Amino acid sequence: MKTVNALSVRNRLGEILDGLDRTGEPILISKGKKIRAVLITPEAFQRRFLDFQAREQREQFLERLKAMKGPKVVSEDSVETLRRLRGYDE
Repeated sequence: MKTVNALSVRNRLGEILDGLDRTGEPILISKGKKIRAVLITPEAFQRRFLDFQAREQREQFLERLKAMKGPKVVSEDSVETLRRLRGYDE
């Protein structure tokens, strides 16, 4: 894996991206003496982060589902409804 510093990324981003596209090998980005980020291809991202994408899609689906939920029609709970239907008047 190749390591480049953040300043090089800022100055030579196009060249670094071309190298990533050519080799497909992840590129580590350092700032100071610490690795701060990793550049990977979109294909590698999809392969490695399917769980993350699935979680995001699930959350989006649940949000759409909540948005579709209508107002509550009945004011009594299910137990009260069953008792009333069965004739158990209290």
